[in-house]
Amino acid sequence: RLVVGCYVDDLFTLYADDGPNSLYADFTAALAERWNVEDEGPVSDLLNVDITRDADSILLRQENYIAQLVSTFLPNGIPASFHRNDAPAAEDLPKLVESAIADKDANKEPDAALKATYQSLVGALLYCSTQTRPDVSYAVGMLCRAMACPTQDMLQAAYRVLYYLSHHRAVGLRYVLRDSTPLA
Repeated sequence: RLVVGCYVDDLFTLYADDGPNSLYADFTAALAERWNVEDEGPVSDLLNVDITRDADSILLRQENYIAQLVSTFLPNGIPASFHRNDAPAAEDLPKLVESAIADKDANKEPDAALKATYQSLVGALLYCSTQTRPDVSYAVGMLCRAMACPTQDMLQAAYRVLYYLSHHRAVGLRYVLRDSTPLA
């Protein structure tokens, strides 16, 4: 069996055998006949997801992506007032969302620069939550509800999620081989 993922002009293949008569060898030979291709070896990162493999597991993390977000959105770093054990969302987040939506319903338009920053940050946080960080999914889901009507308080709530991710950037998803039974 051969599994092929494609994003724009990058291919990612999963295979069990890469011997000379394997499906993988046939596939790469057929690609090379038509296009100029390069096998970059075992994947270590793909679409801002760091991939680490050992004998029986795969670990997916976004340490580098989170560091990049911190440098982009928090040029002065993380405030000392945020503690490592703080949750990604404050208890009042649902009320902040409700208030932001009420402001929109009252035809209060958010500042364009605030809206652009908020949408960019929350979109990046959404990528983290869907790829490797389900621990921030609740907070990010709540933040997404106010994409069209962010307030300064909502932006601070989004920064809080980024503070949390930065303090816990080494956290990821580990997939462990439990047995060698084929999936299909």
